[in-house]
Amino acid sequence: MATREVKAGSVKIGGGNPLAFIAGPCVIENEESTLRIARRLREYSETHGIPLIFKSSYDKANRTSIDSYRGPGIDEGLHILNRVRQETGLPVISDIHSVSEVDAAKEVLDILQIPAFLSRQTDLILAASGTGRPVNIKKGQFLSPWDVRHIINKARSTGNQDLMITERGVCFGYNNLVVDMRSIPVMQGFGFPVVYDATHSVQLPGGQGGSSGGQREFIEPLCRAAVSTGCDAVFMEVHEDPDRAPCDGPNMLPLDMFAALAVRLTELSRLVKGWQ
Repeated sequence: MATREVKAGSVKIGGGNPLAFIAGPCVIENEESTLRIARRLREYSETHGIPLIFKSSYDKANRTSIDSYRGPGIDEGLHILNRVRQETGLPVISDIHSVSEVDAAKEVLDILQIPAFLSRQTDLILAASGTGRPVNIKKGQFLSPWDVRHIINKARSTGNQDLMITERGVCFGYNNLVVDMRSIPVMQGFGFPVVYDATHSVQLPGGQGGSSGGQREFIEPLCRAAVSTGCDAVFMEVHEDPDRAPCDGPNMLPLDMFAALAVRLTELSRLVKGWQ
């Protein structure tokens, strides 16, 4: 289904453009590892012609436990993300959690991202959209795809038309998420690009007691389903060694598996768009 084109740097999402990717580690651990992963992703992007936006969070404000690692914070985190932009040329995206973060974030981020748990926070949506920057709003695990029209109306009330909606699954009982693939064409029907969040869709929220679990073995089959359904972009958190990651390791994809999967999904997307 044709959607509006949203542009971040040289990457175009929606509007009939090739499948785009948003990728990077769940959270910034330190400057060295973040830049190392970003350089690898840029290499993959250049080698395989993959349109790619780099993602990592400067703060993970919705951790399960008070003891969970949250990241370096906004000041150091934005400094590191700015270095990623400058040294790799990749556009960058990160989560914002409060209106007070917006002014600083808009100076660095190519796309402002609203986390799923905050997708109904009117003031935050208005502040982010009011910057004129592209905004990616992750649909809450507690919302139907039809509810997204209200989120879009809030954002559009500022005059901003550069919006994306991300599907990341819906709560199914306790500590489990499922993805209703019907949500992708339903949300595309509102006219804006839809991103499929492959790695958070296989998360088991709170599934390890003090932290979330995950089933990364289902990342690829669910990606294939979402791309076959016609999503405009795929979001995948990647890590050099997910089992040692301080955050969301069980549902992250190993970095060295990203390129091959992205190429397969790109080929599938071309086939599907040819049918359309």
